[in-house]
Amino acid sequence: MKIQSIEAVPVRIPIRLERRMISALGRHEVSNYVIVRLTTDTGVIGVGEATVMPRWSGETVWGAFGMIQHLMAPVLTGCDLNDFDEISRRLDAVTVDNWFAKAAIEMACWDALGKAAGKPVYELLGGAVRPLTIRNRFSLGAYTPEVSAERTAKLVAAGFTTIKVKVGTGVEQDIARVRAVRKVIGPDLTLTVDANGGWTEEEARECLTQLEDQRIELVEQPLCRGNYTGLRKLRKDLGIRILADESCFDEIEARELILQECCDAITLYPGKQGGIRRACRMAALAEQHSIPCTIGSNLEWDIAAAAMMHFIVASQNVQVESIPGDCLGPSYHEFSIVTDPLRIEGPFTTISSAPGLGINVDWKRVEQNRLW
Repeated sequence: MKIQSIEAVPVRIPIRLERRMISALGRHEVSNYVIVRLTTDTGVIGVGEATVMPRWSGETVWGAFGMIQHLMAPVLTGCDLNDFDEISRRLDAVTVDNWFAKAAIEMACWDALGKAAGKPVYELLGGAVRPLTIRNRFSLGAYTPEVSAERTAKLVAAGFTTIKVKVGTGVEQDIARVRAVRKVIGPDLTLTVDANGGWTEEEARECLTQLEDQRIELVEQPLCRGNYTGLRKLRKDLGIRILADESCFDEIEARELILQECCDAITLYPGKQGGIRRACRMAALAEQHSIPCTIGSNLEWDIAAAAMMHFIVASQNVQVESIPGDCLGPSYHEFSIVTDPLRIEGPFTTISSAPGLGINVDWKRVEQNRLW
């Protein structure tokens, strides 16, 4: 089975008002992403999603569209759908990085292969190692202490047992926000924080020292990407547990984080890692060094969220039981562009055992919300 054509479709979906995200990276109120439609020479169609955010990965909807349509698609025409090594080689030959754009194409390949074989993607990856339903944490935006407390109370009532608080927006505000959330959730539920690389070393030390009594389980990406020395010192000096995210896009960065003892766990997801296969390799690398992994989120739609779920279900070292992650992206958006959305109920997300990624795109709705 060979790739006959690849089409990139730019789409816009607003975030629901109560779920609009505020973090050290700014506000996220609308999602401008790219959907990939891959057609094989046998007529099978596979879909993928480039969940692009300019201030996170540096990719934009305009850039991803151009990369996929004008650089990546032409070099993949006629390529064997099963030959992922060759697909990766061709993609890497035309552009460096652009992980989310590359991941969208790879998702579409897996989706088409699964549909052709009549198997879900997790079976193609080696089979399920955990149930098809996982429990998520909730990522709470950098709201005022009052709003944070109000929304946290609703989340606890909905069954969430781990709350991740966005920080990195100012020392005083960060401290007040975290304390407000801990007061609501009490001493027994799990509290983590995520600075999205927004703290300086001085700010991180001040905040984390003053929050020492708040029983923070994990500190996600306290410092900017690439600051291995700072991460190592912060971890050693304060005795905190660090979860690496923005500092870990590829296998080289994962190896550096591990060998330089910069982190206690790593956040992986197919989009950031350039595809499911690369994410699986990085999870295996971390496992060799006894570093657990979890799943992160870029507020995905159902296509990319489904790819994340298949990766989780098939990957032993994505230890969402002990380090809950985020697969709630579709629930943040005002509507879905698939006819069979993922089942998201409170903190739980479930994928089906249907072939491929297990979702079907509503192309009519896609066209109604197309950017150009």
